[in-house]
Amino acid sequence: MTQLDPRSLIAMAGFMAALMAVVLLLMRRYYPPSILGVGAWACAPLLWLVASALFSARGVLPDLLTLVLANQLLFLGSTIYYIGCRRFLGHTNGWHPWAVVVVLTTLALTWLTYVQPHYAARLVLFTAMMISVYAASLRFLLRHGGNRFPVRLVEAVMALHILALLVRLATALTGKAGTDLMEASLYQTLHVGAYALAVLLLSIGAVLMATDRLATELQHLATHDTLTQSLNRRALLERCTDELERCERSGKGPALMMLDLDHFKAVNDTHGHQHGDAVLVHFVQRAQAVLRRADRLGRYGGEEFLVLLPETDAYAARGVAQRIHAAVATGHALDCQLSIGVTTWQGPQDTLDAMLARADKALYQAKEQGRNQTCVA
Repeated sequence: MTQLDPRSLIAMAGFMAALMAVVLLLMRRYYPPSILGVGAWACAPLLWLVASALFSARGVLPDLLTLVLANQLLFLGSTIYYIGCRRFLGHTNGWHPWAVVVVLTTLALTWLTYVQPHYAARLVLFTAMMISVYAASLRFLLRHGGNRFPVRLVEAVMALHILALLVRLATALTGKAGTDLMEASLYQTLHVGAYALAVLLLSIGAVLMATDRLATELQHLATHDTLTQSLNRRALLERCTDELERCERSGKGPALMMLDLDHFKAVNDTHGHQHGDAVLVHFVQRAQAVLRRADRLGRYGGEEFLVLLPETDAYAARGVAQRIHAAVATGHALDCQLSIGVTTWQGPQDTLDAMLARADKALYQAKEQGRNQTCVA
């Protein structure tokens, strides 16, 4: 069986980088533009691919290409991967200090290749460069990446690769790193193998992060109203059903509020539908501001909304309604008036349909009594 020498492992890394670059480029083309960073993630394996090709051409092409440029492309690919992570999480590019590092280290590697050739010094410099960019990436993800599995996977890969690079740095400082990258030794094989594995897993991590974000966005679209970003009718009724099942076990029932913006048709007819849309968005923002975290607000249809208030009695629900009335009547150009109907859970025999019917009845009672008020049924 043919032994996997460093040159074979580098070729394998290049092949994996090429495959992942194609996958990420296709994702960049077909995924929503709201998912940022995919373009940078696609560039990273392309640079790793070119670096692998140049490394493999050691002894055939000039050292300027196979030593200096290859190492810098490998470093630049890792830096662009870090930039992709920053963009993905909504942060500024942050590439300026790394551009300075690329320029300075290019000059240093060129000096250590042509003016004062020194393999160990080049290795220490390059390994320190890679540790620095992976450490910056890992620190950023730990601070801003959250707890989703794809991010945790990338963090784990980076941490393990930093550990491998530290071992590499220790061997270089103690004179055990050999004399050439292509030397068929255990240290070189482990180092190049770690590089090949990192190329594959970091690219897979990028794919998983983008796919996870896409799934989250699709889930949001499936459960939220596209205009107001409140829950849509189906999602809100599901939350109500879940809450009624829960309160049958706990014995503490919810309250429901049906809200309808008064004379909304006149707003559309007088000011236009864009103004009417702005009023709906403004109403939802002001109402959300006075609700508890556990409360759920959703668009029931048109200008009609429904609020689920877990473990809330009629007195407390009326207080919430008063706060909503106050929140949407504070002198803003988009302020509106609304009628509210309130009902509460009446025991295990109560159903969601019955509660909705009572809330709707209370809402129409509020309208019949002059609008811009709350009635309880």
